[in-house]
Amino acid sequence: MNERTAAAYPVTVRPRIAEDLPGAAAALVRVHASDGYPVEGVADPVGWLRPEGLVGAWVAVVDGAVVGHVAVVEAGGPLVLVRLFVVREARRDGAGKALVRAAEAFARERGRGLELEVLGKDRAAMRLYERLGWRRGGDLVHEFGDGERAMGARYVAP
Repeated sequence: MNERTAAAYPVTVRPRIAEDLPGAAAALVRVHASDGYPVEGVADPVGWLRPEGLVGAWVAVVDGAVVGHVAVVEAGGPLVLVRLFVVREARRDGAGKALVRAAEAFARERGRGLELEVLGKDRAAMRLYERLGWRRGGDLVHEFGDGERAMGARYVAP
């Protein structure tokens, strides 16, 4: 899979269905092993892919395999983009961009704004959002269940 080209294996982004959850969970475990995302771990990857307030979710698929995921949750104000990840081998194929664009289109179709929070350690994600026209909306502190804290930022969709 590492030597494939985007032309040989195009990325398809589509709404997530229940049958996608095992593949998405396996991809999440791989991303956690390579990047430490999510910081809280992946003890229950399928559960983590079903956050409270879920209103939409999409997967990126290459050659029949789930290589990425994104979800949108209702949080009382703007919709919130969450659970975005792409396995390392598919990052140059446009999977992340396509997933973000799917979430943006979902919010636009509903006449809603879209925002997200990202940890400061996730510089590649920040660069992606900025390349896609997202505006940094300020700094924040993310608190983990064990009392640990990390700096992050809020971004707002264009």
